[in-house]
Amino acid sequence: MLDVFFTIDVEVWCNGWKNIDERFANAFDRYIYGTTPQGQFGLPYQMKVMNDHGLTSVCFIEPLFSARFGQQPLDEIVALVCEAGHEPQLHMHPEWVDEARTPLLEGMQGKRPNMRDYTVAEQTSLIASGLQMLERAGAPNINAFRAGSFGFNRDTLEALAANGIAYDCSYNTTLFGQSSGVRPGETVWWPFECAGVYEYPMTVFDDGTGKLRHVQLTACSFAEIEKLLWTALEAGHQSFVMLSHSFELLNGGSRDRSDPVTINRFRKFCAFMEKNRDSFRVRGFQGMQPEVAVQPPPLLRSPIWRTGMRMAEQVYRRRYR
Repeated sequence: MLDVFFTIDVEVWCNGWKNIDERFANAFDRYIYGTTPQGQFGLPYQMKVMNDHGLTSVCFIEPLFSARFGQQPLDEIVALVCEAGHEPQLHMHPEWVDEARTPLLEGMQGKRPNMRDYTVAEQTSLIASGLQMLERAGAPNINAFRAGSFGFNRDTLEALAANGIAYDCSYNTTLFGQSSGVRPGETVWWPFECAGVYEYPMTVFDDGTGKLRHVQLTACSFAEIEKLLWTALEAGHQSFVMLSHSFELLNGGSRDRSDPVTINRFRKFCAFMEKNRDSFRVRGFQGMQPEVAVQPPPLLRSPIWRTGMRMAEQVYRRRYR
C-alpha cells in the first residue's frame, strides 16, 4: 500500500501589489472559487470531484493575506475545506508580511518573499501567527506545513518544531531543497526526520532527459502520473506527494478560463485512485504515525517518449493561456 498525499496549496493573489484593496474581491473569487465563463473550477470543484470518488486532499491554506483583508475571507476558506471533509493545514507566503495592517514583525519593510529570508526567531513568530489565524478560522489540529514556493531552510524546521508542528512538505529538490541546509550534499525524495520534524518531500522523477520534475497536475500528463504511481508502489516508496493549487484548473495566464486538459488529468487521476484503492491510500497528516525510510528508495524515472507526449499535450494547453 502506497500513501498518496494530494496536496492543494490554497492561496489568494491580486496579480501585483498596486491597488490590492480594490482588486481583492475579484481575486478571491478567481483564486478560491475559480469562476470562469465555463463555470467554477476552483477549490470547491476539486474537493467535490474528490468526494465523488471517496478521496480527500490536504489543503495547505495560506492565512497571512488575512492580516491585510480581515478574518472573514479566511473563515470562508476554512469552512469550505472543513465542511467538505478535507484536511486543513498551514501554508505561508511571507510576501504578505509587509502588507499587514497591524505589523506581523517589528520594523518590517519591503518584500522578503521566502521563509528562508527570515531568521529562525522571525520564522517562529510568523508560524505562530499563521497558526493563530487558522485556529480562529476554525481549522482544527494543524500538524503540517508547507512554505510558499517551497522557500524553506533548516531554520524553518526548527521554527515548526518550536510551534509543535510535526510534519513539513516544503522540501522540493527541483527548487530550494538542495540549498536549504537540510541534508546538504544529498538529493532527497523520501521521508526523513530533521530538527524534530518529519519531512515529506515532493515526489520527483527523472523525465528521461536527466532533468528532475516534481509531480503536479499542470506539469505532468496523467499517463506519467499513473505510471509513476505504479512504479513507486512496486519499488517500495512510502509516500507519493502531489501538488495542486486552488486555481490549478484555470488557464495559466490570466486565470479567466478553465483549463480542459488539466481538468481531464484531474478527473482521470481521481477515477484511477478510486479504482485502485486496494493499492493506493489517499490520506492526510492528521492521526498519522510517521515512518521514515530505512534505505532511500530508487529515483522514479519516466521514459523519454512519455515526456514527448506530455510536451505535445502542454503545447496544446498553452494555446489557451
